[in-house]
Parts: sequence; structure tokens; C-alpha cells
Amino acid sequence: MTKQPKAYLDPRFLKSEEARPLRILAEYMEPLRRFEAQRIQDTVVFFGSARIHSREAAERELAKRLRRVGADVNAEQVFQRERRAVEWSRYYEEARELARMLTMWTTTLTGPDNRFVVTSGGGPGIMEAANRGAYEAGGKTIGLNISLPHEQGPNPYITEGLHFEFHYFFMRKFWFAYLAKALVVFPGGFGTLDEMFEILTLMQTQKLGTQIQVILYGSAYWDPILNLEPMAEWGGISEDDIGLLTRADTPDTAFALLKEHLTAHHLVGG
Repeated sequence: MTKQPKAYLDPRFLKSEEARPLRILAEYMEPLRRFEAQRIQDTVVFFGSARIHSREAAERELAKRLRRVGADVNAEQVFQRERRAVEWSRYYEEARELARMLTMWTTTLTGPDNRFVVTSGGGPGIMEAANRGAYEAGGKTIGLNISLPHEQGPNPYITEGLHFEFHYFFMRKFWFAYLAKALVVFPGGFGTLDEMFEILTLMQTQKLGTQIQVILYGSAYWDPILNLEPMAEWGGISEDDIGLLTRADTPDTAFALLKEHLTAHHLVGG
């Protein structure tokens, strides 16, 4: 008779439908263990599109297309997307700079714990920019990745031991919210909006245990897309709910807002 392995060592059982509660619990307990080991007390989360590239990468792609097409009379149409990518790359560079500024400031804070650690979804685009800026400032930085069929792997700027790979979206969202003291939302798509509104709903319903700040970065992008005034006018939200979002258009402005909020609510008055 073949010896039966213990249930908690049996891969077939652990991957079964019946073991789903164990897998969910593992995505809570294992990150918790690592956060405690690395003395991560709280985070500042950066959201934004995975499709925004660095200026260097965007300009390189545009130059490649120019060489390929040459003097084509329809070049303007052909290059419209690449030119927009170069324009959009400013948000990558500004996310990178904001993360660098924030991390440089946190290194001056005293105490045994790592405070306000820059956190992203761990992938490319704005996520990479945030991790990169924190990495370049010499601080720790977290990547909460999600396993998807066609998603790229983690970016190379995440601190060793702080890259997490989730199966369940809701557990990934839990860790975005649980440690966050501030959220910076750069231009993005459905995923960015989904994650932002998740946090706003938790704030509105007072399900977050801490004072949190949400900065909407990039008025030129967000203003045509996200106008909450009609929701208040119709009574879908209150006027106070509109105040849950603060806007910024430069790294200096965003950093000043973050520093003021984090100092008042989580350092001096925390």
C-alpha cells in the first residue's frame, strides 16, 4: 500500500477545490510573515497604467518606427501612437521622481520600522516607475503582483523578499489597502479605476482603520474622465465624498501633500 502523505503536504489536495480556503489563508499569512520580518509598518501605494513606458523606451520605439517607415506620406498617422507614448512617458518619469523624493524623505525618519514604503502592483509601466524611484533612493520597495495568463513578470526594482505573487485579486487588494497610509493614482485604465474605487468605497464606508489620503495625479488626463460632481448633484454620493480625492500635477506638489498628510496623521498626530 502506498503511504499517504499528510494532507498539508499533499500537492493534489492543496490544489483542489476543497483546499481553496487554505490557499486564501496562505495569501494572508505568508505576506504577513514577510512584512513583519522586514519591519514594514505602512505603505504609500502607487497605481497607474502598465502601458506607460519610460521616456527612453518610448523615444527608442519612435526612432525605430521612423527608420522602418522612412519618408512615408502617411507617417503622421503611423506614428501617432508612438508620439502619444512619448508624451505619456512624462507620467512614468514623474512617478519615478515622486517615489524617489518620498523614499529619500522616509530615510530621515527615526525608529526601528520602515515607514511609508513605496508599493506598486509589481509589473511594468507606472508600477515599475514607482519601484524604480524608491530603489534609486536606496529604500525598500514592494511589488504585489498578480498571476495572469498574458501578464509580464515582476519588474527588476522590487526589494529582495518583497515581491509577492498572488492568485486571488481580492487578497492582493487586501494588502494594497491594509497597510496603506496614502494612495497616488497616476493615469491608467480599468484596473487603475477598479483599485482606486475599491479604496474610495472602503474610505466612504469607514472600513479602513487609518486616515488615508488619495491623490489623483495628472489633471490633463483625469479631468475629462473623472468628474464626480454629477454624482453628488444626483445624490449618489455626498459633497464630502468629492473631498476624498486630492489633485496634483507635479512631483513637488504631490510630495508636499504626502509629507503634510503623513506627518500630521501618522507621525506627529498618529
